[in-house]
Amino acid sequence: MKKLVFILMLAIMSGFMTSCDMDDDGYSLDNAWVGFGLIQKDPTAGVNKIVMDDNEVLFPYANDCLWQDAKNNDRVLVNFTILGNKENANHDEQYYVRLNSLRKILYKGIFEITPAKEDSIGHDPIQVEDKWIKGNMLNFELKYFGGEQVHFINLVKQPGAVNPDNGPVVLELRHNNKKDNDQFPLSAIVTFDLSSLKVAGRTSTPFKVTAKGFDGKTFEYTGEYKY
Repeated sequence: MKKLVFILMLAIMSGFMTSCDMDDDGYSLDNAWVGFGLIQKDPTAGVNKIVMDDNEVLFPYANDCLWQDAKNNDRVLVNFTILGNKENANHDEQYYVRLNSLRKILYKGIFEITPAKEDSIGHDPIQVEDKWIKGNMLNFELKYFGGEQVHFINLVKQPGAVNPDNGPVVLELRHNNKKDNDQFPLSAIVTFDLSSLKVAGRTSTPFKVTAKGFDGKTFEYTGEYKY
């Protein structure tokens, strides 16, 4: 069981309760956990849960006003309090939880760039603070400057089939600041789906990500997508 994982600014973690009551399974209601997960909603099958990156499964039981607008396969940052264990045949870590906050994370696929789309995709600098892979998801923690415009962030590749035999697939992390001012330092978490890099007959695809940084610096990251 993970404890308080403060991986982002405290400002995005709201709604903590201060009660010292204990639920039937011995969990204190003033404890909270934070982590990333994927929404799984299927009304026809009666499935409504959040599968966390550490394989815990959460079943929202309280504060469902935060849950109503969530859609299937949304990538989210969850702040939650455990209310009790959910029994299951595999004895997996499954819990009934109260949602303290639910923040949607940008989650998109890899974009194939063309000359016609070059201007709209942008080439403004961005700072990569952290990166990690979870399953088919490549995650970045980013910093940039702005204040008045919605920025666009994409992971792009040149058109054509994936061919890892000729070396790693080259990807670019591209940022379009929409001519925003540099009024405030901003941060974001973004997630990209690597599924389009699968190659039939293989079990992994090597890749290299580059990004234009500030002060003329270039970010480079070489990794391997295992599937």
